[in-house]
Amino acid sequence: MNDIFIEQLVKRKRTVRDRIVFIVTIIMVILIPATITFLAFQNLILHYFTVLALFIFLMGIWLIWFVRSHQNIEFEYQMVQDTLVVSKIIAKRKRKELLRLDSHHIDQLAKGDDPEINKVKLVRVVDAAIDSSDEKNTYYAVYNPTGGGRRALFFNPNDKVLGAMKPYLKKEIVLKLFYNR
Repeated sequence: MNDIFIEQLVKRKRTVRDRIVFIVTIIMVILIPATITFLAFQNLILHYFTVLALFIFLMGIWLIWFVRSHQNIEFEYQMVQDTLVVSKIIAKRKRKELLRLDSHHIDQLAKGDDPEINKVKLVRVVDAAIDSSDEKNTYYAVYNPTGGGRRALFFNPNDKVLGAMKPYLKKEIVLKLFYNR
């Protein structure tokens, strides 16, 4: 038997949005308890609100940890025989399968800087890339599931994953991608 099983794990880079969410969380954790404590010491509200401010601060520390750990996202690409399975791993605790794609159904496979991707009308895009703006290292696969419209997958496969996909891809894709014809 000639069974194929290749897997690759890539870690997503933190985006500007992730950093902004983290900074806003830290600011909230500091400002809300500080404001409640300040008002309690000014006798504008009851003194037992200082205990509430301490409780909110401790919950805020947990919130900071929760937000930061859930921003650690990894993608796993598994090539099992002719099927590409893409999973999203959040905080190394949760796994969610994003896509199960038969390699025979791929209509286009090219690098992200290929202008052909802009000509294709897509119904849905699955972004499982390290950084989607890095077009030179990102590949896209356009596929058409039965009755679902054209869809795309953005991902960063290494040479082993691409080599495992090669026997199952259409001839035109193999010639264009591997032999530049």
